[in-house]
Amino acid sequence: MAPKWRELADRLAERIKSGEYSPGQQLPHIRDLVEAGEGSKSTVHAAYKALEAEGLVTSSRGHGTVVRQQTPLKRLGIARYDKAKWRDGDEVAFIADRVASGRAYRRNEQTQTVGCVPASPLVAETLGVSPDSEVYFRARLVKEGEQPTHTLTSYYRPEHVEGTRLVDPTPGPAGKGGGYKVLYDAGYEIDHMKESLFARVPTPEEAKLLQLPSGEPVMELHRTTYTEDGTVVEFAVGVHAASRFAWEYDFKVPDSAQSKADGE
Repeated sequence: MAPKWRELADRLAERIKSGEYSPGQQLPHIRDLVEAGEGSKSTVHAAYKALEAEGLVTSSRGHGTVVRQQTPLKRLGIARYDKAKWRDGDEVAFIADRVASGRAYRRNEQTQTVGCVPASPLVAETLGVSPDSEVYFRARLVKEGEQPTHTLTSYYRPEHVEGTRLVDPTPGPAGKGGGYKVLYDAGYEIDHMKESLFARVPTPEEAKLLQLPSGEPVMELHRTTYTEDGTVVEFAVGVHAASRFAWEYDFKVPDSAQSKADGE
């Protein structure tokens, strides 16, 4: 016979899967279930911990136990950087992901902190500046509703962004078209970029900021953005809650042998 906490966890799981408890909805407080006769405080607590371990809910101080979004966001590949989206329109990258996923969004779901910091060895090497020289950073926290999805911190050489909206701390994207439109208007049109991606265990600060359940990893993204002549105009580091994204790439398969033949 299953223990009482397991029986309660299974009943709550069924209500979540049936949609009775929808994504983003807070489950009843433990004391309310105790008063409703669902079991002791320890029984309800154990049931909630089981639901969290199974990826159905998240629990955090101040937010209670909340049903997780079960369908991850599409995190587009090259399509999210299509110039037509930000140069000619107003669909910045995080919004492009929401549109592709059929999900709602608000521009103020991106908040940010802007300032100057000494360049770390990695940032200095990537931007091509001296170690410990001052660079601008733009740190964003992106949410879907009340749930954080990822952080993204971009680093810039001062001469590329001084006096632009990229150093304006107003919440939301840096004006119409976002950061790449700002660089474009300043004479730095992006041409190509390199992204690298790896999984790791989150730091305690990241787990708290992203409201991660115990044991969930994060995906760390490094993005280097270049102009046509190879000038690096942005180096960005993103930390993504692993379960909240599905990474999607659509690209033409290269044929280097044919390229060499065409060049002869």
